[in-house]
Order: sequence, then structure tokens, then C-alpha cells
Amino acid sequence: MTSEVAIGNTAIGAGNRIAVQSMLNRPSSDIEGNVLQAIQLEKAGCDINRVSIPDEKAVALIGAIKEKSAIPLVADIHFDYRLAIKSAEAGVDKIRFNPGNIGSEKNAKMVVDCCRAHGIPIRVGVNSGSLEKALLAKYGGVTREALCESALRHVRLIEDCGYDKIVISMKSTDIRTMVGAYRLAAGLCDYPLHLGVTEAGTGESGTIKSAIGIGALLLEGIGDTIRVSLTDEPVNEITAGKTILKALDLAEGVRVISCPTCGRTDIDVIAIAKEIERATSHIKQTLSVAVMGCVVNGPGEASRADIGIAGGRDSAVLFKSGEVLRVIKSNYAEELLKEIEVICGE
Repeated sequence: MTSEVAIGNTAIGAGNRIAVQSMLNRPSSDIEGNVLQAIQLEKAGCDINRVSIPDEKAVALIGAIKEKSAIPLVADIHFDYRLAIKSAEAGVDKIRFNPGNIGSEKNAKMVVDCCRAHGIPIRVGVNSGSLEKALLAKYGGVTREALCESALRHVRLIEDCGYDKIVISMKSTDIRTMVGAYRLAAGLCDYPLHLGVTEAGTGESGTIKSAIGIGALLLEGIGDTIRVSLTDEPVNEITAGKTILKALDLAEGVRVISCPTCGRTDIDVIAIAKEIERATSHIKQTLSVAVMGCVVNGPGEASRADIGIAGGRDSAVLFKSGEVLRVIKSNYAEELLKEIEVICGE
């Protein structure tokens, strides 16, 4: 089990629930736009938010965002160690930086000392595009070993400064490399691991790519917090991340089980399933809901669902825990939602 690290009001590692993260993507000069996006992400269920601090003016984002959003905020820092220090002094909840591009070990130590003084954890963020030339030469390119060695080198630098509030990420756009690096690190240290496939791509393809990499590791019990990095609106990263966790029974919420439909289907399964997903997206209670097209794939295959419907000719049966409750003649989604409300006490 990994150690626990508190990021503002959210703890990760040590068996705490897996936190879903995202990152603001409005221009750093647009304070109002970033604040509005942060509020949107919080409403969508984001657990930890991140903002890029590319220059001194951007530090003003920290106070503005934290005034309107209660979830922890991470400052993303590259190259200028002074921005990390100013972000810490401005009240950010975590610093993400790569000690290898911060200028020198002296600069890195100054950042670590400041984080220690403010009780702010540090995420060592290594990715395939920022590996040291020496490691690229040693391993003949970007490999899992190179990513892991780079991350642990930077961790040791922070440890040598007397600090251990550390989170590690080792992201690659190549799924096998990413998965391999995290597996190596999980066997060599007990720091919480932030999972992600970097530069995963646009909405659908990026979500699939991320689900493969992140899901493979979570199935092995590796990972304490995740980000699905998409070329898309950040709120869609939260939807994707929460869907991955629910699919693995690692997050609360409604999980819709629905069949792919075939020629036997006499009810509009696709429309009903989408309506159920939309209407139950706010529910925090763990619940499995089945929408099945016919009796072949009905209560039998979905017998473990808490509640569901199975289509028949001009009707559907409503079932609960595999037992038929009644026959429905119309308004299938509406009737199913009524039963879900009863179960959830809404």
C-alpha cells in the first residue's frame, strides 16, 4: 500500500478512494474564464484541479480560483523555480514540477524548502518528452526503465532535502511504456502514483487509449489518482475518468448495463440507456441499472443488476435483482427512473 499524501482537503494513497483530476486550459491571462472553468469542473465531480503558471502574472489565478472553488488546486511549473515559490506563497495546494528542468539542484532545493514550510506536497512529473539526454542514451530512447529511473532520481533529490510529501507520475503517449514504468515504480517505492497517458488524443480515441493504460494498472491495484488527458474540454476528462473508475467498481454512482441490440429488439434500447445515463449522472449511490433489449438478454444475463428492464413485443418487464416486478407497456425510461428514485430515496 502506498503512503498517504494530503492535497488540500483531499487525501490520496493509503487506500483512500482514487481521485480524478483535470487541468484548466483557458489562457492564463483570462482569470474569469479559468475561474468559470474551475467551477464547472468542480460541479462535474473533479477531485483535484491543476492550472499552468507560465509567468508571474499567472500567479493571480491561484487566489481567484481558490476563492470560488473548494477543491484542491495544483500549480503546474516548468523552468522557473521562482514561480513555484510564488505559487506556494499564494496558497496553492500542491506543486507539480520536474526537478530536471528547474535550472539546478540549488533551485530545486529552494522549491522543496518552500513547500516544506507551507506543508505543500510535490508531484514529480516525468514524461516521455522531458527525459534527460543521459538516460535516453543509456536506454536507447524512451523506455519504461528510463522513465522510472528519471522519476526516482528526482524523488531522491527531494528526499535529500529532507522532504517526503511526494506524488509520482511517469506519463508516456505509448501505453506499454507507461504501464511498464508504473509497474516498476510500484515495486520500488511507496509514494502515491498519479496515472495517465500523456497526449492521449481527442475525445473518443483519447478516452479509449487512457482507459486501456489506466485501467490495466488499476486492475493490478496500482494507482492512487488519475487524469484522462484529452484534446477536449476538461469537463469531458472528468466524465471519462469517473466512467473508468465505475467500470472497475472503484467509484460510486450509477453503472448502466445495456445490451448492444440485435434483430430481436422491440424497444429503443439505445435511447432508453442514454436517457438513464443522463438522468442518473448526479446520483452518488452505487447502483447497477440494466437496459436489455429482449428476454434472452434480460433478467438472466443481467440478474446481478439492482434494477432493470428487458424488452418484449410492445412491452418490457421491469425486474429487480433478477426477479420480475411487473410489465410496462410504455414510457420505459420514465418507469425505470421512478424505481431508481425509490431505491435511492429521492
